[in-house]
Formats: sequence, structure tokens, C-alpha cells
Amino acid sequence: MTKETDGRVWLITGCSSGFGRHLVLAALDAGDRVMATARRPETLAELEALGQGRVRTAALDVTDPAQVETAVQATLAEFGRIDVLVNNAGHGSVGAVEELTMAELRSLMDVMFFGAVEVTKAVLPHLRAQESGAIVQMSSMGGQQSPPGFGAYCSAKFALEAMSESLAAEVAPFGVKVLIVEPGAFRTEFGGSRLHRSRVIDAYRESTGEIRDFVEGMDGSQPGDPAKAAAAILKVLDSDDAPLRLALGDDAVDGLRATHEVRAAELAAWEELSRSTAL
Repeated sequence: MTKETDGRVWLITGCSSGFGRHLVLAALDAGDRVMATARRPETLAELEALGQGRVRTAALDVTDPAQVETAVQATLAEFGRIDVLVNNAGHGSVGAVEELTMAELRSLMDVMFFGAVEVTKAVLPHLRAQESGAIVQMSSMGGQQSPPGFGAYCSAKFALEAMSESLAAEVAPFGVKVLIVEPGAFRTEFGGSRLHRSRVIDAYRESTGEIRDFVEGMDGSQPGDPAKAAAAILKVLDSDDAPLRLALGDDAVDGLRATHEVRAAELAAWEELSRSTAL
């Protein structure tokens, strides 16, 4: 077991590619130590070699409570503590609400919402006991807006953000921070083999066909650099005035700002009727 003075200790889910992999690399560059996890830990061999003793790996399917507890205990056994938890495991999904089966929706929620909550709850007692630490929830600009075709994916992200907003206030007295990260389009294989695709109902081609085509062609052309995203997350974690939410990418900033403006205008337009319901 390495000493507590050897940098922060990270536990990161979903490290085989994308944001998870780049966060491992960024943490190493910062002199930290990482428990990198994935459903197939053999995919993490390169990261473990690059870590030169500062990266350990573990199998972690976030939908398996036993594996969650084992990964947390393995991190504590290897490094003695956990300073930063990153809930990153997940995948994209496209399909209109009627096109989705209930089994598909439940499966997505299990990974991207319930799985994140399970890992969070397993780590929280240790963060509370040491009165420090941070929980990074990898959400999306889809955590505040939900375009057609993304109802399932965004539902999971909306739920994660709601839970995390409450959590942030609940754990603040213990010196624990929560950071909700809301990326736009980054080169993380979102539109590739990791994308879940629902069945297609012809009637929905008008409302979702264009989005399906966009997602299918986006992989490898997204404007966001995941290495820069990882560096930005570390910068925020080192900040004394870290925000609750961090948008990443021009598309996320512009899209979320537009969403907020539309909601504010809608609230103002119907304010008189809204207020008329008082006794």
C-alpha cells in the first residue's frame, strides 16, 4: 500500500476509453494514483503499464453491487483512501420514446443512473469519515435538455443531475464536493459501437430520422478533445470556488444558454396565469 502523501487517490468507472481513459492519464500527469475500472479489466493493461505502480485495475460492472463493493475495498486496500470518485461508466442511446422497449430503458437507467448511485453510496462513508473528497458525475449537456430521439439517454442524465444536486447540499458539511460535468460532443466513441440503437418505427422518421443520421455519422468528427476535458475537470477540482455544474465545449455552453433563455421566456410569458392559482 502506498503512502497517503503520494497524491490524490481516484476511483474511476468506465476507463476503457473516452473520458474515463483520459481522466486516468490526467490524474497520472498530476502525480496522483488511480484505481481504473471497467467491465473487462484486461482492456486497462496499457493504463496500468503507463502508471508504473500508480495505477491499479479492477473489474467493475456498476450494475453488480458485489463488484461495486469489491472495487471500493480494493482501492482502500491498495491506496489507503479515496479522494476522488468519478462516475463515468455509460453509453449513448438513440430512439424515440415509443420505439424504446421498457427493458431497454431499464437497462440504460441501471447503468447510467442506478449504477452511479450505487457506486456513490459505497464511497460516501469513506469520504465522510475523512471529511474531504470529491464526487465527479459525468453527465452531459443532455442532463438539462432532451432533444427528440434522446429521451432515454437524457432521462438517465436528468435523474443523475437531480440526485447529485441534492447530494451536493447533503455532503457539503462533511467537506465533500460534488461536480456535475456536462460535455457536448467529444470524440469518445459516443456514436460508434457503444451506441445503443432502438428499433425504428417508420412514423417517427420525420421527427427523429435526422438525429439518427447525425449520430451515426458523428463518431470521429466531434469537436471536443477529451484530453482537454479531463484537464479542465482537474482544474475545477483544484479550484476554491468550484461550480456545481461544469459545461464543456462550445456546443454545451451555447446549447445550455439557449435552453435557459427559452425556459425563462416561457416562465415569464405564462407568469400571470401561473400566479392566478393562489387562494
